[in-house]
Amino acid sequence: MSNVPADLKYTTSHEWIRVEADGSLTIGVTDHAQEALGDVVFLELPEAGRQLAAKEACAVIESVKAASDIYAPVAGEVIAANQDVADAPESVNADAYSAWLFKLKPANAADVDGLLDAAGYTAETAQ
Repeated sequence: MSNVPADLKYTTSHEWIRVEADGSLTIGVTDHAQEALGDVVFLELPEAGRQLAAKEACAVIESVKAASDIYAPVAGEVIAANQDVADAPESVNADAYSAWLFKLKPANAADVDGLLDAAGYTAETAQ
């Protein structure tokens, strides 16, 4: 059974989202996603300043098995990318929830309310 922290939001495309105190969003891939991918060997992250549409493919995660797109959960501006994780992609396998990929300033904070909660994501991945 995958680890699904209750304090995060989720997407059906297996991104996790943490709403920070300043309203920004920290985004990574879920434990379920890293388990399905296997050993992560490469990450391509979006650059700070990039404007993203909701559900836009904005990053790539590659494992020994496959390459997958990572999508923006909501529209907004990338304000940071985690170069440490890009330099050590295996950290996603070690702890998917501390290995954040990028931070986003949402165009509309209310959009986050439309994302899945832990129970919704658990139900989604149980299928």
